Amino acid sequence: MGFNTTEPWLFLVVLVILSNYRAGFSAAADILSGGQSLPVDKSILSQGSNFELGFFKLGTSLKIYLGICYRNFDVQDIIWVANRENPLSDPSSLRLEFSEDGNLVLLEGSSKRPFWSTNLTYPLSNSTEAILRDDGNFVLRDSSNRSNIFWESFDHPTDTWLPGAKIGIDKVTGKPRRLISWKSSEDPAPGMFSFGLDPNGSSQYILQWNRSQVYWSTGGWTGKSFSLAPDKWMDYFIFSFVSSENESYLSYTVKNNSSRLIFVLKYSGQIQQLSWLAGPWVWTLSSSRPESLSDVYALCGAFGVYNGNISGSCECPKGFEPFPMEDTSENDWSGGCGRKSPLQCENSTYANGKKDWFLKLSNVRLPVDAKANLAVGVRSCELACMENCSCTAYSYDSNGCLVWEGPLLNLQRLPGGGVVGQDFYLRLAADERPRTTGNLRKVRVILAVLVPATGLILCLSIYFSSKEKLKRKGEEEASSHDLVLFDFNAEAPDAINGGTNTEGNVKKRGKKDVELPLFSYKSVSAATNNFATANKLGEGGFGPVYKGKLHKGQEIAVKMLSKRSGQGLEEFRNETLLIAKLQHRNLVRLLGCCIEGDEKILIYEYLPNRSLDFYLFDPTQKKMLDWGTRMRIVEGIAQGLLYLHLYSRLRIIHRDLKPSNILLDSEMNPKISDFGMARLVGDDERQANTNRIVGTYGYMSPEYAMEGLYSIKSDVFSFGVLLLEIVSGKKNARFYKDESLTLLIYAWELWRDDRSLDLTDPTIICPSSSSTLLRFINIGLLCVQESPGDRPTMLDVVSMISNEHVPLPAPMQTPFTTGRNSMDTDSANNEAENCSMNHVTVSVVEAR
Repeated sequence: MGFNTTEPWLFLVVLVILSNYRAGFSAAADILSGGQSLPVDKSILSQGSNFELGFFKLGTSLKIYLGICYRNFDVQDIIWVANRENPLSDPSSLRLEFSEDGNLVLLEGSSKRPFWSTNLTYPLSNSTEAILRDDGNFVLRDSSNRSNIFWESFDHPTDTWLPGAKIGIDKVTGKPRRLISWKSSEDPAPGMFSFGLDPNGSSQYILQWNRSQVYWSTGGWTGKSFSLAPDKWMDYFIFSFVSSENESYLSYTVKNNSSRLIFVLKYSGQIQQLSWLAGPWVWTLSSSRPESLSDVYALCGAFGVYNGNISGSCECPKGFEPFPMEDTSENDWSGGCGRKSPLQCENSTYANGKKDWFLKLSNVRLPVDAKANLAVGVRSCELACMENCSCTAYSYDSNGCLVWEGPLLNLQRLPGGGVVGQDFYLRLAADERPRTTGNLRKVRVILAVLVPATGLILCLSIYFSSKEKLKRKGEEEASSHDLVLFDFNAEAPDAINGGTNTEGNVKKRGKKDVELPLFSYKSVSAATNNFATANKLGEGGFGPVYKGKLHKGQEIAVKMLSKRSGQGLEEFRNETLLIAKLQHRNLVRLLGCCIEGDEKILIYEYLPNRSLDFYLFDPTQKKMLDWGTRMRIVEGIAQGLLYLHLYSRLRIIHRDLKPSNILLDSEMNPKISDFGMARLVGDDERQANTNRIVGTYGYMSPEYAMEGLYSIKSDVFSFGVLLLEIVSGKKNARFYKDESLTLLIYAWELWRDDRSLDLTDPTIICPSSSSTLLRFINIGLLCVQESPGDRPTMLDVVSMISNEHVPLPAPMQTPFTTGRNSMDTDSANNEAENCSMNHVTVSVVEAR
């Protein structure tokens, strides 16, 4: 986006300002004083000529805006717009001037009603002036006391975040300071996407659609950086996060003062880091989050379909058209798609005797906000949707019937070449059904030919069936990738075999954009040295785990699902695709799978440092866990759980959080593993019920252990137990010789008696201040309170950990459960082992 300089009255060159000075305009080119005005053919230039404020229009539009641009030689980039919601139209009469009460107002013609104003209500000095500073900040101040600032544009950003500007929340007024995207490339009106501080009190910054739906997060503030932010942010910037009684905000400075670096929230929903390159004189993209447009929530609007294989990325399905048409020509899909013909389901007799019908869309990623239906079978699912006029689509697979009501958001068409999507049925009006030609006579002729031909076809099918079985086996092997040659760290699809893109090489190596690669059994066997006993890492209830090695030296963990698990092929495929969508630095990453014959195998990243319990409960190994490492482990587990509960595409309850399910990478960073007991719940689903209690004694919440009720607060309870174990180095169950005394009871009694530091593991070399230890114990006790309603959410926990100076509430008494009778749990999780070796399982995800 940039200024249109084709009109002579728009942003006249600086020469006009300096040599053709008019009466009434300040001799200081960067200041507008009281009693003066800024007409359309004038502009204000900052002292160092870095920024310019004036009037502009975009493209062929007649709308006029007041804004600030970044002056980059002959390129001018708009970084702030005053009247983005109220454009002007008459260039001959518009002006920026001071009102009688000292505010800056933007007027047009004889009207006294401003199109924009600084809108300050308290009394201002009679000597106010406005200055455009060389950092891009437009400031209203007292000319007699220039340190007295009344208003500044940095407090009212649009889509660009400049060095020194604050993004956060004014706690006095409750107003957020956030970036809001443009509506399109040629319309600076507020768009659908925003970037700002989490309003729920945590220290993370979030991208939102429609100011409500979070689709990306920086992660919590660690004191120097954000846990999920791109590394390039830390390479180029120095961030400062401040949280006080009056405000919380983030600002940044550029490490190299000679560099020009900014952040822009694009109308596509991505927060981009841009760098100015001298020579080509262009802004270049350094990083973008989310990295893929497919991860931007509702990018294509209602009923719009994201398709990464087409220009513009968005399209309308059959029976729909862009709404409004002129917006989509500017890549503004916020209006989505509208029906060409209205549905006729409102009339029980169906208008004109025509029924609505369903268009099948294959290989798609399903939209959000699906509702489970009890219909059994695809035909029953279709009827259930047809009988509900609010139902706009349905899908049916091995997980059951899902229906959608109202507008559809986040429908995506997946690319070919290994990505496995689902079939989706979209409701359309009868007028959109393809018309057929011919008559009954033609049908009879066709049938007369087909009936005798059927016998011949049956005979031929017997002959070809045996050949087809042999052919199918060969095709199955050809569609799979070679695990040994696959490069999971490659930056591009041509990272193997010299970069050639021939069909043969694609089959041999796989492609980078494959969501979950399929590998041949032969290649998996080769990677594990034919599943050698020496490579066996361990074995759980779902099958053995082997260590594998690829051609380029990368190590992997190979999980073979036991044939006793009872999972069918389609169920296994669907579940692995769901798990593959969980991408977070504190979750074990699923890399691919193998489905061949009766073999069902999962490929995970390999973590060399085993599991947390290997170190935590071993008298010798626990010495490797100093206090800094333990803090980092706690913070990482909290971030991983927060992602599962709030920010992942699927809202997941883990249900089996314990030290043996926390794996450690080479730098002792934690990763949550073993989703075998996990459950998927809806965004509005507070809790669920089960008759099958699974999990591990000592980590299950009281309501789950006693009543079968589980929710995200069940995971919070488990996290609290785990946190207290990390601090103390002791197991919760059977803490002392007296088996009735648990770690939770002991920790609570120490807290009550103001002796909490006695809980600390003696091997920990305590930090200079014991406040952090006490804070972690306090958080742990808050998490293990008996009532789920009294426990914090993981969002609260992350905020408590990050904001170490914010006071914490006192915990209530923990539930006094005994350790005498361990309840019956799943065999897969009822192991009394001290460590697990890359123990990973597949999620059992239930449709609702």
